[in-house]
Amino acid sequence: MVLKLSFSCRDYDRVKALEDGVVRPEGIELNFLNHRVEETQLRFHEFDVSELSLSSYVLTLNQDNPPFIALPVFPSRFFRHQSMYINTKSGIKQPSDLRHKRIGIPEYQLTATVWQRGILEEEFGVRITEVEFFSGAVEPSVEERKSKISHSLPPGVKVTAIKPGQNLSQMLEDGEIDAIFSATKPSSVDRSDHCNYLFPDFKHVEADYYRRTRIFPIMHVIAVKRSVYEANPWVARSLQKAFARSLELAENVLKDRAALQYMLPWLENHVHETQKLMGEEWYWQDGFAQNKHVIEKFIEYSYNQGLAARRYKPEELFALNTLEAFVV
Repeated sequence: MVLKLSFSCRDYDRVKALEDGVVRPEGIELNFLNHRVEETQLRFHEFDVSELSLSSYVLTLNQDNPPFIALPVFPSRFFRHQSMYINTKSGIKQPSDLRHKRIGIPEYQLTATVWQRGILEEEFGVRITEVEFFSGAVEPSVEERKSKISHSLPPGVKVTAIKPGQNLSQMLEDGEIDAIFSATKPSSVDRSDHCNYLFPDFKHVEADYYRRTRIFPIMHVIAVKRSVYEANPWVARSLQKAFARSLELAENVLKDRAALQYMLPWLENHVHETQKLMGEEWYWQDGFAQNKHVIEKFIEYSYNQGLAARRYKPEELFALNTLEAFVV
């Protein structure tokens, strides 16, 4: 008997084969829905399988009855040094100059900003208690930006919600804040000469960070409703294998020389350049063992920033039967 499961995720290249039905999880009929529904999923648990931000997922573990269990499948990863922006009139010449400055963030618990604050403290010595955060929409919005999941703030951390009608991008341009840490690029960086990247040569900085740490930051995980998993533990392994096969097919597309499937004329060269830095073995690796150190670092940051209730062991985040390696 085939188990029907709904699955909500963005249509990344690494899940495209699942969306198109080229790859089918064994024993599962997967109804793929291309939606960005994290807030809905966190509130109503509408989908059987879904993409969730790593930070939001860790926060659900603080609950008495966590509603989800994750797979070691990471559809979104991103180096976030390039997502730190400054007003150059604020006297910021280097990262340590952010001490005692005003930093705009969409949400305190946002995965990107957890990584950014952790890196700022660990790599450059600026503690989260030494800056003032302002939270809200990066661009003009009719809706107030609120945290997707409730949490408390640790002692000494200052977070002020911006006023209705304000947006962080304009505040950066006007000098009302000194920096923005965000997943999205503020429009003021493109239109204003005094709004720029904290790291103008971010590719070099991020490459150096990877060489030293071997960390390619995880943004999102795939999570299964715990009720579905507990009733059908086998689905975790079946889904994991299907995601691995879909990822493999996406890798093959990137290496295809017959015809470019993406509008990047030097795509193959970029792939080789990336592999030279990050390893000939495919660098966008899912799996627990390959990413344990990345998960450990995120949990450390989340806990130190007052989000994770405790320092969870990396194994606690994932379905038990997905922790061992396998061959597709």
